[in-house]
Amino acid sequence: MLKNNMTTWCAMQGSCWTLCYYDIRRFGAEVIKVERPGSGDNTRAWGPPFVGEESAYFLSVNRNKKSIAVNFKDPEGTKLVTELAKICDVLVENYLPGKLNEMGLGFEELSKVAPQLIYCSVTGYGQTGPESHKPGYDSIASAVSGMMHITGPEDGDPVRPGVAMTDLATGLYTQGAVMAALLQRQKTGRGLHIDCSLLSSQVACLTHIAANYLNAGIEARRWGTAHGSIVPYQII
Repeated sequence: MLKNNMTTWCAMQGSCWTLCYYDIRRFGAEVIKVERPGSGDNTRAWGPPFVGEESAYFLSVNRNKKSIAVNFKDPEGTKLVTELAKICDVLVENYLPGKLNEMGLGFEELSKVAPQLIYCSVTGYGQTGPESHKPGYDSIASAVSGMMHITGPEDGDPVRPGVAMTDLATGLYTQGAVMAALLQRQKTGRGLHIDCSLLSSQVACLTHIAANYLNAGIEARRWGTAHGSIVPYQII
């Protein structure tokens, strides 16, 4: 369990980041979700079905959180976020690399006034590299990583998994990284910057599929409900 007075806040939209914070909330942290003024998080409208005015999707991954609406482009909003960082333990954001820096809300800026802050950036392709400037979504990262290529019938086309597996995996990897950073901060007394991405998280989940190619040169293919190494395995 986390200490009862640990406070985290997230400036992000979507499902992988919200899953990370749902689990952190279960461990005892107070979670403050920062949303855009007016419409709020995109997932509020991801329906049907709806429960009252909120989508069941939004409620499923955002329960036990508090929400505030802040305009990051307004000086007052920037000031509010900076003050919030001073009293929080963890920040998780999913802006394109450099966007929050332009607003004075990047890791370098906030760590000057909040040295205790663990700042976690979640993007499609990481903070550096040739693809880092591109936005990332579950379905795109699922395709680029090879997850879709190995999913579906043997003689059919690649298939998107039935749930947002890349988002969910990234949320769990993000949660683990945040927990590890909290342990490190107990030793150093300082926060740090965590770099998590959809692509790296999904590639890590390929496990033996990637190992087969790296070690034996076996190219992955679709097996339907069968398995390339284990029999019997099919769903009867």
